[in-house]
Amino acid sequence: MSIDSALQGVRLEPRFMRNVVHWVHLPERPARYAPLPAGLDDRLRSALVERGLEALYTHQALAVAAALRGEHVTVVTPAASGKTLCYELPVLHNLLADPQGRALFLYPTKALAQDQQADLNDLVGRLRDPLPCGVYDGDTPSSQRRPIREGARIVLSNPDMLNAGILPQHTR
Repeated sequence: MSIDSALQGVRLEPRFMRNVVHWVHLPERPARYAPLPAGLDDRLRSALVERGLEALYTHQALAVAAALRGEHVTVVTPAASGKTLCYELPVLHNLLADPQGRALFLYPTKALAQDQQADLNDLVGRLRDPLPCGVYDGDTPSSQRRPIREGARIVLSNPDMLNAGILPQHTR
């Protein structure tokens, strides 16, 4: 079944439609791009270009530039729109500038943290600079917990670990 058929089926369902106030179809539009923000660490620029990203989506470039200026940023976009780079790039930029810096990325679920780690590891691996990353959650084997606590510059976890006091004190 196509997405159009599925949507048409939902639209013809009276029980569903009595909860719908307005239905509109927005046509697709071409992506808008912007150059990589000025001031972004050259190692990050090279890593992005190596991944085939010579420009960012406009919302990514604006968010990263604002974060690099120290501004607070909120990004609200649909799924799979590139929000991850909006926070990863400023954090990586700062970690590259501060060899003692560390970051904690909290995700609502363990599965999302695991998914995000693969992409983050790819980007970090292209930096050719050691920025160890690790997922620290209820599934993390005991043998890996200490090395993550002591050596990871980026820890990916979920709020349950923080609330339970399982994450090390210096990450809170």
